[in-house]
Amino acid sequence: MATTGEPLAILLWHVHGSWTTSFVQGRHRCLLPTLRGGGPWGRGRGGRDWPSAQEVPAARLREAEPDVVVLQRPEELELVERWLGRRPGFDIPAVYVEHNTPRPQAATTRHPLAERADIPIVHVTHFNELMWDNGRAPTLVVPHGIVDPGPLYTGELPHGVALINEPVRRGRITGTDLLPRFAQMGQVDLYGIGAEEYVAPEPTAHPVRPIGDLAQARLHEQMARRRVYLHTARWTSLGLSLLEAMHLAMPVVALATTEAVAAVPPEAGAISADVAELTARFRELLHEPDLAALAGKSAREFATEHYGIDAFVRRWDALLTELAAR
Repeated sequence: MATTGEPLAILLWHVHGSWTTSFVQGRHRCLLPTLRGGGPWGRGRGGRDWPSAQEVPAARLREAEPDVVVLQRPEELELVERWLGRRPGFDIPAVYVEHNTPRPQAATTRHPLAERADIPIVHVTHFNELMWDNGRAPTLVVPHGIVDPGPLYTGELPHGVALINEPVRRGRITGTDLLPRFAQMGQVDLYGIGAEEYVAPEPTAHPVRPIGDLAQARLHEQMARRRVYLHTARWTSLGLSLLEAMHLAMPVVALATTEAVAAVPPEAGAISADVAELTARFRELLHEPDLAALAGKSAREFATEHYGIDAFVRRWDALLTELAAR
């Protein structure tokens, strides 16, 4: 058990790999449960190189004596009580990280922890905090922070690139249906989990080329070779891949939806709800490499100032320290 000023032992699950990569950059020790066979409740690090994260068999979590639990799914409330014999919010300090926009209704969906005044909800964007019905739960926002991959952009390939996990299943939510409209202007390379399942519904002037999922370092290298990053999501939280592209110094063409309107300045490429305007700008950037590089420089400057890892770590350290002291 940590004392004041010492690093804390934090119980959390590997739910969103990119977000967790940022979270484990702090000074605290993260305990990630493992189960035989892995699965959503016991995948541990999942092969990630996270030096501050320790894999702990679920049956031995009580011995590990976590100081704080970071919840990310409603089911984890019951798991914590069963595995630790301690109730989150009562016997062990807890915070709930909400990664997503509300569904099914945009403005009237009640948050699963809306009746829990004892567990703060941390939203990753101000838009999400605004749109969820949080009820009695205290809320705050800790914006995303990115481990800087560096300005790797070359833009040598006159292609667009989009990162969409499960593009077929998620469809209009992630704007998968818009990819053929951009492909009328230039080739679009599609990465992400399940990307290889995508088949364009109609012939286009240029291909939408599904490639698949890559390890992060390899993915960043391949993204940076493409000239323009496309962000087509209609109703998802602020995608970390968008912020990573901006850190890479890529110009971005983005739908003006959810938190993207605060994350993408116009000088970084283009942001609009007018798809015709976006496709025209996409074509211009593809054919003007100097213009694309200038926009990418602006994107990187904005992203490193507003979504740097240091501010993210400081905010979380302050919050976790406060929770543990209660």
